[in-house]
Amino acid sequence: MAVDSVLSSPLGPPACEKDAKALQFIEEMTRNADSVQQRVLGEILARNAETEYLRRFKLDGATDKETFKSKIPMVTYEDLQPEIQRIANGDRSAILSAHPVSEFLTSSGTSAGERKLMPTIQEELDRRQLLYSLLMPVMNLFVPGLNEGKGLYFLFVKSETKTPGGLLARPVLTSYYKSDHFKTRKYDPYMVYTSPNEAILCPDSYQSMYTQMLCGLYERNQVLRLGAVFASGLLRAIRFLQLHWQQLAHDIRTGSLSPKITDPAIRNCMARMMSSDPELAEFVASECSKENWEGIISRIWPNTKYLDVIVTGAMAQYIPTLDYYSGGLPLACTMYASSECYFGLNLNPMCQPAEVSYTIMPNMAYFEFLPLDSSSSSGSTRDSLPKLVDLVDVEMGKEYELVITTYAGLYRYRVGDILRVTGFHNSAPQFHFVRRKNVLLSIDSDKTDEAELQRAVEDASDLLREYGASVVEYTSYADTKTIPGHYVIYWELMLKDPHNSPPDEALDRCCLAMEELLNSVYRQGRVADNSIGPLEIRVVKSGTFEELMDYAISRGASINQYKVPRCVSFTPIMELLDSRAVSTHFSPALPHWTPERRR
Repeated sequence: MAVDSVLSSPLGPPACEKDAKALQFIEEMTRNADSVQQRVLGEILARNAETEYLRRFKLDGATDKETFKSKIPMVTYEDLQPEIQRIANGDRSAILSAHPVSEFLTSSGTSAGERKLMPTIQEELDRRQLLYSLLMPVMNLFVPGLNEGKGLYFLFVKSETKTPGGLLARPVLTSYYKSDHFKTRKYDPYMVYTSPNEAILCPDSYQSMYTQMLCGLYERNQVLRLGAVFASGLLRAIRFLQLHWQQLAHDIRTGSLSPKITDPAIRNCMARMMSSDPELAEFVASECSKENWEGIISRIWPNTKYLDVIVTGAMAQYIPTLDYYSGGLPLACTMYASSECYFGLNLNPMCQPAEVSYTIMPNMAYFEFLPLDSSSSSGSTRDSLPKLVDLVDVEMGKEYELVITTYAGLYRYRVGDILRVTGFHNSAPQFHFVRRKNVLLSIDSDKTDEAELQRAVEDASDLLREYGASVVEYTSYADTKTIPGHYVIYWELMLKDPHNSPPDEALDRCCLAMEELLNSVYRQGRVADNSIGPLEIRVVKSGTFEELMDYAISRGASINQYKVPRCVSFTPIMELLDSRAVSTHFSPALPHWTPERRR
């Protein structure tokens, strides 16, 4: 195919022959979204016809949409847990998928605090790789010359374990980075990283971050884009530089690697790469020793054209801090994915963060959409057959919960993402990510819902009984002004003796008690990843929450329907709460978290 054969494409002229094919593929998929969706559903149902799950609902080998919709219920993770547990325990029969489950991808915590186990099959790696291959061809339409330098991406593997039946369980990105798809990827001038594989694959987060930062400093003039998966991850890297620049500058000056880096693969790799560079060391020391770190990214990596990070949903709270450190560099959100499935990509990646929309690629899975006003029912959905909307039939401006059917054996599965339709590319809809359903607090990859927070507050407040105190009201917010960010919980206490408050040590212990009750993803962020700071409790004056209600009513809230918000983000409300704070307390230690066995 000649490069100019897609010059008339709405996406614009490609940068090279390879890009032309990728852009053409996007056009074909989105032009024929409905027929692609029908083909995908037919393939999934045909190959999995003899699975225990589909036979249970008497699909009888049918592969048409109408029969599927009439017989297969919409489900949540809790509905599928018995089947998933059987697979995890070693049952190799065709329960959900006719293809063998190759591993489990760990998702965010359930209400019981354990990670979700998402079954996946080997070929899903091909689908994920396909979506990755489309990102740079789109980006090259907006930012020329990305083949003339490198990307400084802070990428990490996380801990993994094995299920009782012997299957690996690990995060989706750890699965990808450890696969041959990533480790032996073909050379692509548009996809060259400063971070060597040895650093990315090192399970020790300190050694991995140190090495990736060191390589990024050595090649600072080559860096054209900086990135991490989430905005919080990139800010953590900047904080790491603030804490360790002196050692980094020393290594650059001497050309020798810090003795704290003990990983043999990293030491061998860096021995080939490092050399003494006193001029660069002096530059790093000069910039990092300044009190003002505004624009530090642009100062150290002057050729950076954009930051590649997710800043949608809960990550939007980090935008002002990113702007401060980068001097206002563009923020590119390139793709939309989860442990369950990779969904789509942003065809206008250099738009403003508030305008980010993702085009769902119809070949990735079979997609349905639950209108938001239909999704308020709680509890199991096994027996309910609500009216779900097909991909091409969603309506502009409306909000939906995403429901997927995957090749790996999830059928009409509620992902929990709330999306709003913002437009269409050809016949494929484009969605703005609104929020995670029921998620109250999030700093990094953690997700804490209202029930979990409620349980943690109740149990922690039991520690105050011996002092004649109890928690009468509370609310929370995710403080991202600190690096790393941390949870702030506002407590209003009722005291038997107003002149005898609980001692500071007791309230400090309450902070730790709350952390112990939060899910394993949160606790790993605190203990192993250093991506979440110590939980903070701010005790406010008696009557503060009545003032909060008065304020809400003055702004039009109904006194009959007013409920204390369990999470706040509106600046005047937070200012009111902070002005009434009488003491602040932090978790004095790390919560318990058992590192999962690494391979």
